[in-house]
Amino acid sequence: MTVPAAVASLIMDLQSLGLRVDAPIETRRGGAGPSDSGMLWIEGVPVTVPTQPESPYVLKAEDDGHGIYRDGRKMASAAASSRPRFYDLTTADGIPYWKIALLHLDSLASTVVQTCNYWGNSDQCGFCGIGLSLVAGRTIVKKTPAQLAEVAVAARNLDGAVDVTLTTGSSAAPDRGARYVAQCGHEVKLASGLPVQVQFEPPRDLAVLQEVADLGIDAVGIHIESFDPEVLATVAPGKARTGIETYFRTWERAVALFGAGRVSTYVILGMGEDPQVTIEGCRRAIDIGVYPFVVPLRPVAGSLMADVPAPARTYTEPIYRKVAAHLALRGMSAADAGAGCARCQACSAMNTVQPLLQIGRRPEETA
Repeated sequence: MTVPAAVASLIMDLQSLGLRVDAPIETRRGGAGPSDSGMLWIEGVPVTVPTQPESPYVLKAEDDGHGIYRDGRKMASAAASSRPRFYDLTTADGIPYWKIALLHLDSLASTVVQTCNYWGNSDQCGFCGIGLSLVAGRTIVKKTPAQLAEVAVAARNLDGAVDVTLTTGSSAAPDRGARYVAQCGHEVKLASGLPVQVQFEPPRDLAVLQEVADLGIDAVGIHIESFDPEVLATVAPGKARTGIETYFRTWERAVALFGAGRVSTYVILGMGEDPQVTIEGCRRAIDIGVYPFVVPLRPVAGSLMADVPAPARTYTEPIYRKVAAHLALRGMSAADAGAGCARCQACSAMNTVQPLLQIGRRPEETA
């Protein structure tokens, strides 16, 4: 799908400035992500945007859907996500399905263990809100493989979920939680037939990656968050101690097992990083077959970085374009991802330049 330039610019603006909502829309509060967001399709493009009462953009209901307006002028048509039907179901022991997994547009997602070794101490990641949902009573501490499989089948049958993304808080165990999240993914795939991505930190023994692959997992997310070592040490000290080179070694082994494009990493913009260091890190990751899922910082209420503003489009767009150009050069795209955040793309504006990758042109060549 080729995204018109005006729509691409609008999406980037919305992910920076947010959206006022004057019409009902399905939203996500707190959690590990996409946090404090409204979920919608803008001119057919899946997008999550922060809901901000002070945004110059407003979502209004119309006779045949919704429109996004600024200063009284319609900027784009939109379709809002409605409450999934499976949210009204409960397990046999009385747990609402929505406390087990949530539907992010067409992707089912769950944090299988809602605790993290970094949370509540000096290692806490500044951008994360994993502990907030638990305190608010919006989830349970640990989901079982059977619970997740049951919910996945319902989400597929009732609401058209097309894939499953399972993440976990980082564990102090040597496998960093990879075995459990992969076992959950295995049971989900057996029950639902949906492709599954699992996300975890680099295990201390890289042989664990073979165990994950042997469980039939389709894709993995191993998230560095920032390639700038100074920023990483400030906003994610635990990850910084793991070391950027450890991430690259882990990615190389993972790509050998899962294939190019089926290993991804989040790269967050707007945390004070050096743009050139960020771009070079993304290029190096792409060169070994890792898809860098570049996203703007989305400040989470209650997190350590709650008051840090999201980066402006003028900052994010040049980085998107340079990373996309290198993806094109290496013949990689979101279509390779199989499952997970890189497949969905809604939390980034990378999807607004991805179509150019399919026809082998660098984005700057079309500007």
